[in-house]
Amino acid sequence: MRAAGHVVHTPDLYDGNTFTDLDAGVGYAKQVGFATIGERGRRAADGLPNGLVYAGFSLGVMSAQELAQTRPGGKGALLFHAAFPASEFGGKWPAGVPLQIHMMEKDPWSAEDLPAARELVNTIEGAELFLYPGDRHLFADSSLPDYDEGAATLLKQRVLGFLGKIG
Repeated sequence: MRAAGHVVHTPDLYDGNTFTDLDAGVGYAKQVGFATIGERGRRAADGLPNGLVYAGFSLGVMSAQELAQTRPGGKGALLFHAAFPASEFGGKWPAGVPLQIHMMEKDPWSAEDLPAARELVNTIEGAELFLYPGDRHLFADSSLPDYDEGAATLLKQRVLGFLGKIG
């Protein structure tokens, strides 16, 4: 996104901790508590201007979606590999805030979130859900074994198109 001229902020929701696999990262989040992870996401937005597009990958979707739904002035949301029911963050998606959701159709990690993703696109005007063939979770990250070059390339094109429409 930076290479395309967009400003990108990447908050550290894990307080400097890194993990070699998804299970370990999720285990850490469970240990410190999802409320703590969410609070770190909210604090990361303190002091940032309004008019942002919020994006989150996997567990980071929790913070991105919450900020898009509750922080005034959001310009859009990009949810990668996860989604939550709108009721999780106050029950209502803000009018005029566009949304894109990207998941692999048979990803076991995203399976429980797919009904929420479908509900969001059915209730938010213009919202889009893109399901990619396959069963990988973090398929857009070229540093991971789940990387899928074809899906990642298409995701990038769709995201840049989304951002281009927002301005």
